Amino acid sequence: MTSIVFTENGNGNGSLSSLNYDNLLTYAKGIAGIGPVWDKTELPIYDSGAMTHILKESKIKKIIIAGDEPGMLKPFLSKAMSLVGEDPGKVILVNFKEHGFFTNESFELAKTLLLFAIKDIPFEKVLVPEEHNVNKDTLVIGAGIAGIQASLEIADGQQKVFLVEKSGTIGGHMAMFDKTFPTLDCAACILTPKMVEIGQHDNIELLTYSELKSVTGSPGNYKVIIHKKARRVNLATCIACGICSEKCPGKASSDFDAGTTQRKSIYIPFPQAVPNKYMIDENSCIYVENGKCGVCVKVCPVPDCINLDEKDEDVEINVGNIIVATGFKTFDAKRIDQFGYGKYPNVITSLELERLVNAAGPTGGFIKFRTQNKKKNWIFSPESDEPKSIAIVHCVGSRDENYNKYCSKVCCMYSLKLAHLIKEKLPEAEVSEYYIDMRAFGKGYEEFYERIKNENIHIIRGRTAQVDQNGSGLIIRTEDIEKGLLIEQKVDMVVLSVGIEPAEGASSLAKMLNLHQDINGWFSGKNYISDPTSTISGGISIAGVCESPKDIPDTVAQASAAASSVLQSIMKVKTT
Repeated sequence: MTSIVFTENGNGNGSLSSLNYDNLLTYAKGIAGIGPVWDKTELPIYDSGAMTHILKESKIKKIIIAGDEPGMLKPFLSKAMSLVGEDPGKVILVNFKEHGFFTNESFELAKTLLLFAIKDIPFEKVLVPEEHNVNKDTLVIGAGIAGIQASLEIADGQQKVFLVEKSGTIGGHMAMFDKTFPTLDCAACILTPKMVEIGQHDNIELLTYSELKSVTGSPGNYKVIIHKKARRVNLATCIACGICSEKCPGKASSDFDAGTTQRKSIYIPFPQAVPNKYMIDENSCIYVENGKCGVCVKVCPVPDCINLDEKDEDVEINVGNIIVATGFKTFDAKRIDQFGYGKYPNVITSLELERLVNAAGPTGGFIKFRTQNKKKNWIFSPESDEPKSIAIVHCVGSRDENYNKYCSKVCCMYSLKLAHLIKEKLPEAEVSEYYIDMRAFGKGYEEFYERIKNENIHIIRGRTAQVDQNGSGLIIRTEDIEKGLLIEQKVDMVVLSVGIEPAEGASSLAKMLNLHQDINGWFSGKNYISDPTSTISGGISIAGVCESPKDIPDTVAQASAAASSVLQSIMKVKTT
């Protein structure tokens, strides 16, 4: 007889998910041929003798353990099965977490997973579509480092790739960074050669300033509609001379510089952008708003290069495989009122500091105070003064019951990197870091942590409570757990090490592509442990931080894995 044991309490109490275990219990009890169905709280899970008695009495030959973390109960039940003379190999795990079945939207799939385990049918193998014709072209959504890596590997395999990016350039967040941890290599030196290769590759069609509109079809043959927003500048004829931008009267906050400065309404996102062509921001262009400017058209030396009346268009493509590499967004620090971001000008985010220490940033690589320009916009400029003391606060928006419970995985290491860069730029500055736990998990990370501790940087374990303005400075109220002290420190600048969250539009994209998201909104792979890149939607893979928080090396590795899956699907079956 087969029995089922659920390791989570009903309605997800004590569970990592909101999957309704009461309903699963009811469903399991109604399956024909199933014996006892237990919640783990109903079993003597610390008493082998009592458990063996129950197994003998119920004549149990097979046990299904189901839940978010069922493996914790397996050793006990396997031993109990051995003691009653049954095969311990007949203790089977059904791990909803591995498959990304976290919410009640996944309830039907959770039922299916449970039923397949009862019938001894491998769930992953059932998800693999039967052999079918496969269009050899591939769509990659998102052109950060994950999308770039996957596109290059597929294109180098002599297959066509459509690379779609919603912004005006490829590169993603990595293009904004100054250095990478733990080696302190130049981020641009790693990334920009790959960006140039993308722009010049014969097998890659780059669609920037574009977004997915619809996807129909089936694995191996998807019809995709891509909405291309009007750049209003001809990519083929623009010579990137910059005269248009020089004369443009319109200005807007620079997204690429994390809002630390302003740029013109006709602009190149950053000097190494790909494509390295100008584009017009319709939200700040005076002509688009009221039709009364057009200075850029008048000064452009290339006839008909700028068309201020250009309209958006939809493009239809057919592909066999899709890779989702949409990355992440940073946590909005304004949501935590007590830290004063958005209220105190020199409380800044880690991404803003990345742009300040970058030689191509708004201050030429110098760390400066935020000040108001003539139009009362808060920006960083090279003329501002330098701070003499800086505090870095870890885990802003992460590991917090009020915001995101999960660890964003990269914040500890990038905070250490930023502390090093501050000391490099301002050797006399006093730099303090306040952390909860130091998570130096990767190759060379612990060594990097030890190195930073020897650079005259105060690394203090304690959770920060509040930041207040005090005259021209700031007061940070925190704690030192190891010394058992409450601390009030006066500093010139506070840097909030913000966590990361799923990208804007992740939920709508998930619905469009029939992808599942975990309880935090990250895309779920077919099996988190053994196959994190494939999804339950055949022919659609995920790569990079859109799947879960990770650093650059892990992102590149996962992107390569996704590209490998695509190439295998093309090689294994017939192509169209």
